[in-house]
Amino acid sequence: MEEKNVNGYLFSTDKSKLQLDVIYNYLNKESYWAQNIPMEIVKKSAEGSLCFGIYIEGKQIGYARMVTDTATFAYLADVFVLEPHRGKGLSKELMRFIMSHPNLQGLRRMMLATKDAQGLYKQFGFNHLAMPERIMEIKFFETY
Repeated sequence: MEEKNVNGYLFSTDKSKLQLDVIYNYLNKESYWAQNIPMEIVKKSAEGSLCFGIYIEGKQIGYARMVTDTATFAYLADVFVLEPHRGKGLSKELMRFIMSHPNLQGLRRMMLATKDAQGLYKQFGFNHLAMPERIMEIKFFETY
């Protein structure tokens, strides 16, 4: 378990601290990528991922998760900071926390998908696909 404090905010990988209702409410109602996602899927995705939470005074205000084998590949998903806490550099601090995690060092590839946060992720080394013609997908659902 990794933790650090920054300006009163706790960044932690402790899954026992996750507040699934907060994560569910954001993903289900506010995100553009997971609207109408069932709570059971949120729980299952957290169980199978390396999770990162941001907390203040015991309340969760941010989240991200890495789907990873911790050896060669990781996919960053479900990144958010609740609206009242935006504009304080927490997204950058969360990315620093994620990128420094011991289980994410030495990977061959790390990926993510975003509609509007390319500027944030470029600061941490993410770029457009070098060879998009090699990437394939099966898309089962447009949304939940």
